[in-house]
Amino acid sequence: MATALDADALRSRLVAPNGPYAALDVVESTPSTNADLAAATGAADRTVLIALEQTAGQGRRGRGWSSPVGGLYVSVLFRPAGVSPARLPWLNLIAGLALVRVAHSAGVEASLKWPNDLLLGAGAGKGAGILAEITASGDVVVGIGLNVAKLPADVQPAPGGLAPTSLEDAGASELDREELAFRLLVELAGLEGVWRKNGGDAVESGLLEEYLEHSATVGSRVRVELSGGAQLEGVAQRVEADGTLVVRGADGVEHGVSAGDVVHLRQA
Repeated sequence: MATALDADALRSRLVAPNGPYAALDVVESTPSTNADLAAATGAADRTVLIALEQTAGQGRRGRGWSSPVGGLYVSVLFRPAGVSPARLPWLNLIAGLALVRVAHSAGVEASLKWPNDLLLGAGAGKGAGILAEITASGDVVVGIGLNVAKLPADVQPAPGGLAPTSLEDAGASELDREELAFRLLVELAGLEGVWRKNGGDAVESGLLEEYLEHSATVGSRVRVELSGGAQLEGVAQRVEADGTLVVRGADGVEHGVSAGDVVHLRQA
C-alpha cells in the first residue's frame, strides 16, 4: 500500500474547475484535521484536508480517536447556504452514506450504527467514525476516520464494545488510499449537493430512504447512553426526517433521541 497521497493528482480530479471542491491539501501527520479546518480563517466552502495520521484525533464527546498510520483521515468544511441550522446534523448521516458506498465499491459488506459509525464485514466491527462539528462562524466541519490497512493489535474497542476493524481486515478488494480518498470525496460531494439543493430536506433528496436501507440500528434492541449518565433501553423504531432516532422504551413510549451513544444489544 502506498505510504503517501499525491495531493496534486487529487486536486486535479477533485478541485474546481474539474471537481466539486474549492481547495484540497494533504499532510502526513497532524493533531486533528477537524481542528485544523475549524481554525482555518477564510477557508472556502468545500475545503478538504486529508492526513495520513492524526496524533490527537477526536471522537464524539471529546473522546480520543485512534488514528494510526494506514488509515484515511479526511475533514471537509461545508457552508451550506439555504439550509436551516436544524438540518445540519444530517451532514453526519450523509458522511455515513458516503462511507457505505465506498465500502461496497471495495467489495465489503457495510452498514451504519446511528449516528456516526460505519460497521464492516460479517462481524460488523467498527471500520470508521464520523465527527461533524459546527464552528463559531456557523460552518460545519465533517471529519471522517476510515480504517484501511490491518489494524495494530493494541487498538482498543470503540465505546459500547464494538470491535475495531478495517477494510483490509474485512477483505476489501481496493486498498489504495488515494483511490479510496477520491471515491469518498466524490460520493460525499454528490450526496451533500443533492441535500443542499433540496434545502437540507432528507426526504425530498431521497437520503432518508437510503439511510434506512443501510441502518443496522433501526429494528435493533439498543441502549442509548445520554448526557448526564442517563440511559434509555428499548427497540429503535425509525430515524426521523430531522435525523432523530426514535426508540420505544420498555414502557411502550417512543422517545426521540437527537444525540447519544448507541449500543446494540443482543436480542432477547
